[in-house]
Amino acid sequence: MIVRPVSVTDLPALMDLVQQAGPGFTTLPANEERLAHRVRWAQRTFAEQVERADADYLFVLEDDDQQVVGISALTGAVGLREPWYNYRVGLTVSSSPDLGIQRQIPTLFLNNEMTGQSEICSLFLRPDQRHGSNGRLLSLGRLLFVAEYRHLFGDKLIAELRGSADDQGCSPFWDSLGRHFFKKDFSHADHLSGLGSKSFIAELMPRQPLYTCLLTEQAQAVIGMAHPNTEPALKILKAEGFVHQGYIDIFDAGPVIEATVAKIRTVRDSQQLVLAIGTPDEQAPVWLIHNRRLENCRITTARARLVGNTLIVDRLTAKRLQLQPGNTVRAVPLRNQLHQAVAA
Repeated sequence: MIVRPVSVTDLPALMDLVQQAGPGFTTLPANEERLAHRVRWAQRTFAEQVERADADYLFVLEDDDQQVVGISALTGAVGLREPWYNYRVGLTVSSSPDLGIQRQIPTLFLNNEMTGQSEICSLFLRPDQRHGSNGRLLSLGRLLFVAEYRHLFGDKLIAELRGSADDQGCSPFWDSLGRHFFKKDFSHADHLSGLGSKSFIAELMPRQPLYTCLLTEQAQAVIGMAHPNTEPALKILKAEGFVHQGYIDIFDAGPVIEATVAKIRTVRDSQQLVLAIGTPDEQAPVWLIHNRRLENCRITTARARLVGNTLIVDRLTAKRLQLQPGNTVRAVPLRNQLHQAVAA
């Protein structure tokens, strides 16, 4: 398996993937025209033809038969072209000494505090491929790419994870809050946001702080909760150093997690090493390996042996990376004991 930049020929496979992902995967809508535009824009991004505010790094996971089985992405910066909205969960304290009453009420504050940060997004792995190290390669490969090209990204990485919704795509949080101000169902509003039409948020959503006690119990219960399908991805990112600091998605209340780039494990522990070809034994650790190229980026996982500043891999791994002995790589141990990331 390799992670590589998307190409125009991947479009049919991408359409199949986004249709399998179902409701909630709004950053990649099942619209061939818009998907084709995003693929073309990603190619411009990898060719360094766009500014960071517009950068969209779209990756695919490809097997040795050149079949695309997964997708993931990075954006250079959010909120620099149009406002990026989240709710921050705070606390309002009210008291009446005369009555002996004090209330601490969770409160939602609409904000743009993530502006300028980079985002990891659009992660989906085909269900029949959710085994071995595939999910971690697809998820963490992006972080190793950031480690190599730090200057292309912000000081923080954020991930806006899918929140709670039923099989029909209905969100209890949206039904209790958003639909009162925007007379459409959750899937329609989230779809518009995924297409880049977010002006209605500022135009119609209340900008005053909102007390969560005014929401239904079902809505309150899902604030900051990730969708069950996203839990594996959340576990992997938490192990990398991502934390939830109280920010949530304004549509489904899913958690927005964040990490300082320099403190992310894959970034912090990665090394520039010289590639050598040999025969690593079966007890050798699995490494995440990047060929240190931008437009021709290749990232894979393989058992490898570290000797000094040399990483010894087998010939198939070198072929997947399109490298020769003596070339340099950026690599980090995979630590693949966690569950696979399957959707985000």
